[in-house]
Amino acid sequence: MSPEPAGLVLAAGAGTRLGQPKALVRLAGETLLDRAVRVLESGGCKPVVTVVGAAAEEVRVAAPRVSLVENPHWSTGMASSLRVGLETFGAEIPAVVVALVDQPHVGPDVVAALVAAWRSGAAAAVASYGGRPRNPVLLDRSVWDDVVASVTGDAGARDWLRAHPETVTLVNCDHLGHHRDIDTPADLEAARFELEARA
Repeated sequence: MSPEPAGLVLAAGAGTRLGQPKALVRLAGETLLDRAVRVLESGGCKPVVTVVGAAAEEVRVAAPRVSLVENPHWSTGMASSLRVGLETFGAEIPAVVVALVDQPHVGPDVVAALVAAWRSGAAAAVASYGGRPRNPVLLDRSVWDDVVASVTGDAGARDWLRAHPETVTLVNCDHLGHHRDIDTPADLEAARFELEARA
């Protein structure tokens, strides 16, 4: 068995539309950050690192057991957080699953499916819902340099993935959850209702 891929949570934003940093939001008894880390770990990622920016000190206090790295340029967009996160990992890390902190309906099964695709040879594995690529995304180390060189603004790895369809393996996750994120208070209430209904 090859070494496990690492996990990377992007959680640096200020959550302007939500009214608070998403990493600190509590949902179903845990913060969104704790949930994202737990999902990556349970899905087969080790270690898991979180990139923070806005409210970094508050997040550090709220999540003392989470491995954090700070992005001083978080306000420039997701690309800088992805770059900071990838540069955190040593040469022994063979791949990374990149997840967003605000997707509480993504579970460990989605992460495990991406890891399985990577173990079968995928250089980039992307969760798809309804046939459309979404998050999370797994990136083999062999593509990191190209990804880092190409990312800009708030697009993350999206533009690189679109430009290299021959490298991308879409992993159907329709039966494993959905990709809806939390951007507004209404989104949060909808997620809370859905998760409580499942409990």
